[in-house]
Amino acid sequence: RLATVAAEVVEYQPDWRSRLLMVITDPSIAYLLLIIGFYGLLFEFYSPGLIAPGVIGGICLLLALFALQLLPVSYTGLALIALGVGLLVAEHFAPGFGILGMGGITAFVIGSIMLIDTDTPGYRIPWPLIAGVAAASAGFLIVVLGFAMRAQRRPVVSGHEQLLGATGEVLANTDGGVLARIHGEVWKVRANAPLGRGQMVRVVGIDGLVLAVEPVHPQGDAK
Repeated sequence: RLATVAAEVVEYQPDWRSRLLMVITDPSIAYLLLIIGFYGLLFEFYSPGLIAPGVIGGICLLLALFALQLLPVSYTGLALIALGVGLLVAEHFAPGFGILGMGGITAFVIGSIMLIDTDTPGYRIPWPLIAGVAAASAGFLIVVLGFAMRAQRRPVVSGHEQLLGATGEVLANTDGGVLARIHGEVWKVRANAPLGRGQMVRVVGIDGLVLAVEPVHPQGDAK
């Protein structure tokens, strides 16, 4: 039998590790860390070389996984969240009507609801948080699809496709060949007809570093 009436009360404050575990094992915090980790890696995947999103995403993902192992987690919900992220990535490679992206968001939301497998009060992820993450995911999908569609409609500004059909001006006709300025660059050109200085030509083919051209106007009409 313990006599504790006159015993001195000594308080021991939790150390930094315990306080950190108390914070990250909160279901909402662990869920946010998981989402930040996924999206950080996604941004690094979409834009290689940024480094910061990949580093932050990797750290948050590892912290989330550590916290989730201490919580009653449903692995089906976690798998659905991973599937949702995978479908969002697949939407990047197959932009179209957004079917993969919408399926990814749906799997993401269902997985978020199923993630914590317990009926204990305080362990459920709040609905407003799930709705906010779903809205952010939809916005992310819309932005990515918008960039992809604009990129598809954008005319080619580099490479061989840019040169084909381009016009330029003949600069000189020497023993080494004919030189012309096309898109601000000096190219060696050849044609089936004589070319004179100042004559306008159009690119009809590319052979290595030599452009095949044709006169835009007869030589007598050259300015």
